[in-house]
Amino acid sequence: MLTGRRYRLAFTPEQADFAERIGGACWSVWNTGLGQRRAYRQRGAWIDYVEQARQLADAKAGFPWLSEVPGHCLQQTLMDLDRACRAHGTWKVRWKSKVKNPPSFRFPEGGKITVERLNRRWARAKLPKLGWVRFRITRPLGGVIRSATLSRDGRHWFVSFLVEDGVTTPERHATPGTGVGIDRGVAKVVTRSDGIFHHRVFATGREVGHAVKLQRRLAGAEKGSARRKVAAGRVADLAGRVRRRREDFAAKTANTLATRFDLIVFEALKTKNMTASVAPKPDPGRPGGYLPNGAAAKSGLNKAILDKGWYRIETATRGKARYTGSAVITVNPAYTSQRCSVPSCGKVDEKSRESQALFRCASCGHTEHADVNAAKNILTAGRAEHAAARPATRVGARKPRTRVGRKANRQATAAPGHATAEPELAGIPRL
Repeated sequence: MLTGRRYRLAFTPEQADFAERIGGACWSVWNTGLGQRRAYRQRGAWIDYVEQARQLADAKAGFPWLSEVPGHCLQQTLMDLDRACRAHGTWKVRWKSKVKNPPSFRFPEGGKITVERLNRRWARAKLPKLGWVRFRITRPLGGVIRSATLSRDGRHWFVSFLVEDGVTTPERHATPGTGVGIDRGVAKVVTRSDGIFHHRVFATGREVGHAVKLQRRLAGAEKGSARRKVAAGRVADLAGRVRRRREDFAAKTANTLATRFDLIVFEALKTKNMTASVAPKPDPGRPGGYLPNGAAAKSGLNKAILDKGWYRIETATRGKARYTGSAVITVNPAYTSQRCSVPSCGKVDEKSRESQALFRCASCGHTEHADVNAAKNILTAGRAEHAAARPATRVGARKPRTRVGRKANRQATAAPGHATAEPELAGIPRL
């Protein structure tokens, strides 16, 4: 199966500068192509990848900075744009920003990439037009390279190889019949239905205070100055350390769950809706004032939810389950925290949830940790759905295609080159 291998690069100054130019060219091609697609959609037409790739080849004659970068990277950018527009719709695809989107580009042809090991710690890879680049080989590749993606994270560059390792998903788990329900929260990141907690503090109180000071220095620095560049680098370094801790926690938790359990059940949480901000309401008695609606408390809860990385844990578990044969499903989270987990009771009552950590059933008197009780209800619902043998239950099974709206359907079914034949579209800018 396809898997990823990520290593830290050791660019020379010339290679780092050239990689920045490649990322900038891909960034420009993405935004130009997206603007062109939106211009076509405003006129009721559609332009596909084939036509944009042809215009890109013509544009290289007039723009030398497009000719110096690898052409496959630019073509892959247009492919990614075409896939995003067909999946989500042209108007929901976002522009790429130089501030929010670090430079990233992909070499899609793995056959043109050569990797040689230099010693125990270092290896080198030959990439088109970049030449030989050295990287820290922290683990073997373990397969055939299909593609390579270069990206900058903070002040360092990384290479991610897409590798075909030749491993297939097992038909059955090593311990069939075992299942676990997962309740994700703020006080405890992961609570299992067997009463085990997985928790970690990703940023200490001292680091949070230091981050506030760094943000203030960044806000007070003049744009374009060397002082602002240094301040931005320090903020990115601290945020990177916290992010790597979150990734490490998610990977270790996913490995534990996928190795021990045949069925893993999560709640189908919509984090985007849960972390939506609350707009304060104006106070009619005080002109210019607002009613106390808990907006500050909601903001703190939103930050706590986003800090725990709930979606990352689920994604890491699905990735690890491909190697163990575990089934990962999601269930409706409604009333899982208010229902009694005792099979003979099962009463739903909001008064049973006495506090964040205490659940005492108002009907049968069953007392248990609130998160463990919710995890048991999640497992019960998951077993019922899994027993129904729904399609795409097992990891790796093919899911049915879903419709994403009339606009996306029209785009996906439009004939290739349809827009280029319309005479009234002559004023639309080309790539």
